[in-house]
Amino acid sequence: MSENMEELLEDFIYWQARVNGRLQDAEIHPAMSLLDLLRDELRLTGTHMGCMTGHCGACTVLIDGKVAKSCITPAASVQGKAVTTLEGLASDGDPHPVQQAFAEESGFQCGYCAPGMVLTTAELLAKTTDPSDEEIQQALAGNLCRCTGYQSILRAVRKAAARLAD
Repeated sequence: MSENMEELLEDFIYWQARVNGRLQDAEIHPAMSLLDLLRDELRLTGTHMGCMTGHCGACTVLIDGKVAKSCITPAASVQGKAVTTLEGLASDGDPHPVQQAFAEESGFQCGYCAPGMVLTTAELLAKTTDPSDEEIQQALAGNLCRCTGYQSILRAVRKAAARLAD
């Protein structure tokens, strides 16, 4: 093995975490973003690349049940934690009530903002079973949508809250 190759391999670290309920491991560079790990290594493409600055929310995931922007989260920082992506919300092939409500209410049109909107809503409804419109708007403030005008998103969150309350 060449000296340059050995130097490159020394920079990699062993990574392990529970992603969507399954234990995953990989050899990663310490500077790799969680977004790159999810999309490029684990092939979980439901997490979208948007602004790469953490402002748009397209890359949103849940880390130990809390919203995080995967584009600015170092993959190494989630070592040993539970990561949930958009793909991980479904159960036995059935959409999560939040996913179902967004589909029924046309909560997204192009779908690019879907990961952020859906996962942020899931976190909100895990904490607050009957959020006010102001609480919904505040929770979703870190997620941008250019298609809907947000009224269908508010309807979807309210519908999901009602379903989860039953």
